[in-house]
Amino acid sequence: MSLRVTFLGTGGAIPTTERAPSALLVNREGDRLLFDCGEGTQRQMMRFGTGFDVSHIFVSHLHGDHVLGIPGLVQTLDFNGRTAPLTIHCPPNTKPELEDLVHAAGHDPAFPVRITEVRPGTVALEGEEYEVRAFETDHRTRSQGYVLAEDDRPGRFDRPKAEELGVPVGPKFGKLHAGEPVELEGGTVVRPEQVVGPPRPGRKFVYTADTRPQDRTIDVAEDADLLVHDATFDDSMADRASSTAHSTGREAAEIAAEANARRLALTHISSRYAGDPSAIEKEARSVFDGECFVPDDGKKVDVPFPDSD
Repeated sequence: MSLRVTFLGTGGAIPTTERAPSALLVNREGDRLLFDCGEGTQRQMMRFGTGFDVSHIFVSHLHGDHVLGIPGLVQTLDFNGRTAPLTIHCPPNTKPELEDLVHAAGHDPAFPVRITEVRPGTVALEGEEYEVRAFETDHRTRSQGYVLAEDDRPGRFDRPKAEELGVPVGPKFGKLHAGEPVELEGGTVVRPEQVVGPPRPGRKFVYTADTRPQDRTIDVAEDADLLVHDATFDDSMADRASSTAHSTGREAAEIAAEANARRLALTHISSRYAGDPSAIEKEARSVFDGECFVPDDGKKVDVPFPDSD
């Protein structure tokens, strides 16, 4: 099962020629989920081939570099004849402002646009074998990040053991793997736990958006397969990061290390670094032993299962 992340916008509040404002698309088995929607996101979606078939948008907070792409995207979807509903998830007490964005310039989309406020700590979306939860972040306004967590998968099926117990090759294998006991000729019952190993974890993707480093992120990002964390500045701008409620690359890496994350993507790169964010990445790598990178706009990352290797 595929889980692909496309970084549509990796820049900070001011866009540059190299980096657009915040937007990230996750494609999980055809479910396209957009996390934030900064200015120009629809063009980035065309440029990087993600398609427009987005079913849910998850808004972290109402700063312009995270939401000003919504009016244009909604109008383009409408012009393209969309009929399927679009759901926008947002922090508490932000629905009125998002309604204004959806209907910017008096536009009234012909397809349903549902805006739902989600409290941190609650589930925003119940998908097929996964869910998306919100968690509180520490920024200058009401803000939150999101965790996409897959359900546990069945354990590995021990075919040699099943055959040794007399289970015939065929449908009974599938029933056992699905957790159902089977009866053999002669009345012997084979139970799933005899031939199926312990459950295996699904994948976990964590998106913080803009935030100071915090223990809460460590908790929700424990064993994350991919953590996407604010890393607006390098260490030389640590005071600026603190005063603007952002993080440095080193601080993001410390969070990833404490959470035992497998990979760390550093985003929301300040325009002062233009096309050279190497200082942010270098400082983060000095702290975090896992894979650590500053993605360019358009970078696609496939997230494997924890036990894939």
